[in-house]
Amino acid sequence: MIVTAGIDVGSTYAKAVVLADGQRVLGRAMARTGFKLPEVSRKVFSEACAEARVQESDIRYTVATGFGRNQVPFCDVKVTDLTAAARGCFLLFPNTRTVLDIGGQTMKASRLDDEAKVRSFRLNDKCAAGTGAFIEKTARYMGFDTHEIGPLAATSKNAVPISGVCAVFAESEVINHLSQGCAPADIMHGAIVSLVNRAVQLMKRVRMEPEHTLVGGILRFPTMVEEIRKELGDANVPPGEMVQFMSALGAAVLGYRRAMKLAQAARA
Repeated sequence: MIVTAGIDVGSTYAKAVVLADGQRVLGRAMARTGFKLPEVSRKVFSEACAEARVQESDIRYTVATGFGRNQVPFCDVKVTDLTAAARGCFLLFPNTRTVLDIGGQTMKASRLDDEAKVRSFRLNDKCAAGTGAFIEKTARYMGFDTHEIGPLAATSKNAVPISGVCAVFAESEVINHLSQGCAPADIMHGAIVSLVNRAVQLMKRVRMEPEHTLVGGILRFPTMVEEIRKELGDANVPPGEMVQFMSALGAAVLGYRRAMKLAQAARA
């Protein structure tokens, strides 16, 4: 058995996946990124190994990805999160051609070929209105924690329109809606619809093609998935918390591919 690991140091969370033979997830871990990137990357790596019941020395190859990938001192190689996410999506959904990845600080859309190579990609504008931070900030302003976003939006009867052109202007809209007595659930739903509209526009810019696969922490909210599917039709979503681990998973897959090449070269 060849065991590899993927470490995804994202702007909000750091994730690790331990993979057997490039296919089977043995263990995973996640923690808030914070500002000590080397320490948090080691923490999630150790926890994933513990869950997998393997020793860290058993890991044949370790690949780091995410914005903090250069701060993972024990990795063998570093790859972009676009490349890693593509590989992770292909493992679960081999017919993926377009990936939408919405994280806490970024939104990315990429179009892939039939070998999981990124052919075109676009990133959100610098404004926070195009990221998950906008959703979380809206929730906090109304007095709700991040884990309450999903249940809150699910109770909405009618989404309140929010332009979302700018995070500052959008916040003013939220304040105005609250002053008019709009339900927090409807405001939350409106913020999600605003983010979905920006996401679909980003996907159009890469000339999206089916199948579409949705990943990233914000996709763990069912209302977000429902609104995107209204626009795109059917779309793949990894099960449960795996929606947040796709870049780490893809990094581990790339580690397996690299380990196999090295093994073949050694036998030659």
